[in-house]
Amino acid sequence: MEIKNALAIFEGKNIRRIWHKNEWYFSVVDVVGALTESVDAKDYWYRLKQREKESSGVELSTICRQLKLPSADSKNYLTDCANTESLFRIIQSIPSKKAEPFKLWLAKVGYERVQEIENPELAQNRMKELYRQKGYSDEWIEKRVRGIAVRDELTDEWKKRGAKTRKDYSILTSEISQATFGMTPDEYRQFKGLEQHNQRDHMDDMELILTMLGEATTTRFTRDRDSQNMPELKEDAKDGGDIAGNTRKNIEKKLGKSIVSEENYLEVPEAVKRKQLKDNNKPVKAIDILPPND
Repeated sequence: MEIKNALAIFEGKNIRRIWHKNEWYFSVVDVVGALTESVDAKDYWYRLKQREKESSGVELSTICRQLKLPSADSKNYLTDCANTESLFRIIQSIPSKKAEPFKLWLAKVGYERVQEIENPELAQNRMKELYRQKGYSDEWIEKRVRGIAVRDELTDEWKKRGAKTRKDYSILTSEISQATFGMTPDEYRQFKGLEQHNQRDHMDDMELILTMLGEATTTRFTRDRDSQNMPELKEDAKDGGDIAGNTRKNIEKKLGKSIVSEENYLEVPEAVKRKQLKDNNKPVKAIDILPPND
């Protein structure tokens, strides 16, 4: 498993982090030090854990992982690390003015999620607005949203018919992708140079349409055949992907070139693109991963 180390920056403070199991884990002590300006961040973290255990019975250590990070002496030591979700929980326990914007943001997100449960259309509208803010066109967004609905319909069928684990869903999705594009999702991400990003957010219009075709056809086969359990579901997935794959090959034959692109689809101004390329060689800011101060 490939593990990458990197340094993040938050308000001038270095935040050590490590890429572990397909997500970033951050040094809790570094985050505590940045938010509290404590002289001894390790002691603050120790006392914070004790206080939280006594007041609420919560063991914050249980949501952390001990991972090796470089120290001031250039040696690697086991360090309490937390992913983004766990880090948010820890920040909620920090009585600091600097932590307050994060707490307010979390409260806002929580309130919005309650609203979305009562009115699902709000969730779709917010999702569209997030894509617009990232620079996607309205035409692309409509295809992406429709693709999500097609995917949800398919996974609902899989769930009812015997797919039980994440591995099951991964296997079935790989069957469709392999038949459609000649690549599994992991191979597709590698092809596009993606890491933790959502693969479908970097597909162009044609790639999204072919993905929808493969999944919608798989859903139809599954229902019409009344398929049950993994062997039959796998056959449906392959057959559905074959339909999309044959469509892709016919289009490519007419065009005389491949329609599977290495490029990551995102319409942004050229100035932003240049900045993104320039920033590739700089440490990622923690504020880009943690919530905005709004």
